[in-house]
Amino acid sequence: MISTPAPRLEPVTAENIDAVCAIQVRPDQAHLVSPVVKSLAEAYVHGDVAWPRAIVDGDEVVGFVMAFLDIEWNPARDPADRRSGIWRLNISAGHQGKGYGSFAVAAVVEEIRRRGAGRAYVTWDTGDGSPEPFYLGLGFRLTGELSGDQRVGKLLVNLTRS
Repeated sequence: MISTPAPRLEPVTAENIDAVCAIQVRPDQAHLVSPVVKSLAEAYVHGDVAWPRAIVDGDEVVGFVMAFLDIEWNPARDPADRRSGIWRLNISAGHQGKGYGSFAVAAVVEEIRRRGAGRAYVTWDTGDGSPEPFYLGLGFRLTGELSGDQRVGKLLVNLTRS
């Protein structure tokens, strides 16, 4: 039996940046998520909290995920409210529906758990093609908050490993 390597997250490097920047979601999703190049620019200017990663299967970059780690959510309201979660998730149009998005979310949640946080957050746009069913299906629950005009979801992170 031949085993195939599992997908993995890798840092964005000089060797893979062109493939990472080439990630394109389906045209009907383009209004829902910023292009990877914008995410990388944001990672550069928010380097203290951004955690950008290529989603790689074998030798192929199939997507991009960027987490935010330990940010002050709303310091004016509650300076102790620090959050971590999914900032961006872009799966290449030709690789959608193969489990890469679920893998990437689980990998980010594991990184958040490893860092000792008990909750993971994500925001999404509503309307046609919204990823809301995807995130709710992974166990995120609406918080009732908005980030700009995006809904906020929260997932409790199991801090003990079974």
